[in-house]
Amino acid sequence: MENQDPNRQNQRLNKNKNGKGLMMKTAIVGVVAGLIGGGISYAALDQLNNSSMNNNAAQTSISSNSSKVSKTSAKTSGSMTAAYNRVKGAVVSVINLKRQQSSSSTDFYSIFGGSDSSKSSKSNKLETYSEGSGVVYMKSNGKGYIVTNNHVVSGSDAVQVMLENGKTVNAKIVGKDSATDLAVLSIDAKYVTQTAEFGDSKTLQAGQSVIAVGSPLGSEYASTVTQGIISAPSRTITTSSNQQTVIQTDAAINPGNSGGALVNSAGQVIGINSMKLSQSTDGTSVEGMGFAIPSNEVVTIVNELVKKGKITRPQLGVRVIALDGVPEAYRSRMNIDSKLKNGIYIAQIESGGSAAKAGLRTKDVIVKVDNKPVSDVASLHKILYSHKVGDTVDVTVNRNGSEKTVKVKLQGN
Repeated sequence: MENQDPNRQNQRLNKNKNGKGLMMKTAIVGVVAGLIGGGISYAALDQLNNSSMNNNAAQTSISSNSSKVSKTSAKTSGSMTAAYNRVKGAVVSVINLKRQQSSSSTDFYSIFGGSDSSKSSKSNKLETYSEGSGVVYMKSNGKGYIVTNNHVVSGSDAVQVMLENGKTVNAKIVGKDSATDLAVLSIDAKYVTQTAEFGDSKTLQAGQSVIAVGSPLGSEYASTVTQGIISAPSRTITTSSNQQTVIQTDAAINPGNSGGALVNSAGQVIGINSMKLSQSTDGTSVEGMGFAIPSNEVVTIVNELVKKGKITRPQLGVRVIALDGVPEAYRSRMNIDSKLKNGIYIAQIESGGSAAKAGLRTKDVIVKVDNKPVSDVASLHKILYSHKVGDTVDVTVNRNGSEKTVKVKLQGN
C-alpha cells in the first residue's frame, strides 16, 4: 500500500460502491502510509476485512457514547524528550547566501544572435544557495557563538541564522577549518536564548542512545529530531584528502543536518553531525550510517578558531604524490625503486620549509614518519597533525634505493 496514487484509489471507490466503507478505510491507510514512508501489512488488511462486517452494528453504540480522554493516562514523553528540550533552543538553521549572477550586454545585435559582448557579473542581490544547521554553544562579550560545518558556509557571500523562534538574523564567520570541516559563526548576543553544553565524547559506548537535532532539507524542517544509537564511538574514515576519526550513528542524518547536534541522554552535545554514507564504493545502497565530529575535537578547534580565526597545523613543506597513484610505466622515469610498493613521492620542496631545512630532496620517497609506515597523504597528515608546530619528527625516505632517516622540525602552515 506504500506510495499509492489517490486518483487510482478514487477510481476503485467509484467502481465498488457496495464496498464503500471498506475501500475508504483502505484508501486512507494507503495515503497515510505513503506520506510517512511506511506501509500497511496484509494482516492489517485482513483485520479491516473481518471488522467491516460488524461496523454497521457497532456504529449505533459507538455514536451513542461520547469519547473522552482519560485524566489518568500516563505521560507519553520519550526518554530523550528532556534531552531534546535542553538543546532545541540552541540548534539553529544556517543559511549560505550568494550574490546572484547577472548578465549584461552592450551589443544590440547580440539580442538577435549576432556578436556577443555580454558579460556575466555578480549583482548586489543575495540568494539562498544552501542551508545547514548549527549549534549555539557560548555567549560571551556581547556575542553568541555558533559551531557548524565548514562546508555549510563555504563559498558564501553572506551568512544568516534562523533561530528556533523563526527569526532570521545576520551572522559573521569568525573562522573556519576545512581539514576538520568545522566553522564558527557569531551573532548578536541579544538573540541567544539558550546555549548547548558539550559532553565528553571519550566516554561514548556502542549501543548508547542518542538524538540528532537539525534542519534536514533546510529551515522548513528546522528543529527536527531523530533518534538512534552510537554504532561506533570511534571510526576512522578516509575523505578525498584526509582521514578523520568520527562517531558513527544510525540516527537519521540527511542533507541540511550538517552542523547540527548529536546529543546524549543528558542533553549534552557529544558530536557535530557532518556526513552520511548513502552508497558504498560498489554502488550498494546504505542506510543508517551517519557520522559526527567528536565533541572533544570540536571544543579544541572552535576555541582556536575564536582565538586566531584559523587553525595552524604542522607541515613538511612538500608537494607529494602517493605511489599507489603512479602508473608503473612512469615509475622508472621518476627514478622510483622498483621494489617500493607504498610510500609518498616528493615532487616539490618549498624553499625555506621544514623539509628543505632538514635536507630532504625531490624524488625522495617518504616511507615512514615517527617509524610509522605512510602509504598516502591521509596517513601522512594523521601523523603530522598529532604533533604541534615546533616538534621534531623522524622522517624515513628511500633515496636511490637505500633508506635514510632525517630529523625534521615542523613549521606551521
